[in-house]
Amino acid sequence: MEEKPKGRPNKQNPFWYIGAAAMFLLAKGKWLLGLLKFGKFGGAILSMALSVGAYAIYYPWGFAIGFVLLLLVHELGHVIAAKRKGSPVTAPVFIPFLGALINLKRHPQDAVTEAYMAYGGPLLGSIGAATVLVAAYFTDSPLLYSLAYVGRFLNLINLLPIHPLDGGRIATAVTRWLWLVGLIGGLVVIIYLRSFLFIIIWAMFAYDLYKKFVKYRKHGEERFVTASFLVPAEPLIAQGFFIPGPEHKRELPYTTYSDMDRQQFVRVTWDGLDFTGTIPLVHQGLVRRVHLTRLEHVQKENGLHLMLHCQVEYTLFENDRYYDVPTASRWKFGIAYGGLAAALLGMMSFIHKASGLSM
Repeated sequence: MEEKPKGRPNKQNPFWYIGAAAMFLLAKGKWLLGLLKFGKFGGAILSMALSVGAYAIYYPWGFAIGFVLLLLVHELGHVIAAKRKGSPVTAPVFIPFLGALINLKRHPQDAVTEAYMAYGGPLLGSIGAATVLVAAYFTDSPLLYSLAYVGRFLNLINLLPIHPLDGGRIATAVTRWLWLVGLIGGLVVIIYLRSFLFIIIWAMFAYDLYKKFVKYRKHGEERFVTASFLVPAEPLIAQGFFIPGPEHKRELPYTTYSDMDRQQFVRVTWDGLDFTGTIPLVHQGLVRRVHLTRLEHVQKENGLHLMLHCQVEYTLFENDRYYDVPTASRWKFGIAYGGLAAALLGMMSFIHKASGLSM
């Protein structure tokens, strides 16, 4: 039995990497906090570094860095596509063992725009994987072959017509019948991957289809949003107004409107308290009512205040015109969608022959 030198950490132990990462964060804490001050890219770089460290616990450093860079290329494809459509987005955020994502600051106005932005990710991601494959072929590097295979697999899985994967969003501009293909094909992928995360994604997708086409097919899904407002009561008391008690509840007058970015707002009023408040809705909807659920008396240094707890009840609005896509556009997206999937499958075969990797 080989004796290990004393005083040297066992680098095969995952906890050694975790400890090293923790020591790095403690040592460089001020530098990392300063990094976040460089705008939205600071958070992206920090989350990339944390992801690399997390993957390095189980894989070599070279693979961990390459994999995160492939994720970055994929997300940059979404960013570029969104910018071309004039849609503001956040910088990519990397989540260890879950991948990466960007958030849209404004929802697409039609299925064509949604599909265009979704397609940008796997397109640029596939180009990135193909570039790695070319480098692997000329250098005969097992590491690069592995990265090319993982990049190919990552983008191919994302093309499955399942929300919230890119393929599910591209399908909106081709035909929504592809969602049914994704529903059935997803079961096959679950059996193949045996991935708990993919089971969750598929289950959420199946439930969303059930709500959209079965449960709420004849009437929209009912939702609600809450908001609280702090109103000073002392000026009202000085004018002799009656201050309601904590158990007071009532319907509140409201108006609703949308801005140029199609963000819907509900403006609530209470004339007796000289109050006006604005509540944003998460999704477009038909407002049913706005009411006061609770009235809280809050005593502050500058006097009595009233905390108004309001609730907006609305029915989710599904605009069928969202899915009105010209026939020519359907064909373009369909050909591009199928062509990219075929190219990725061809890349898999090439990697298998060139490297001898077992797929």
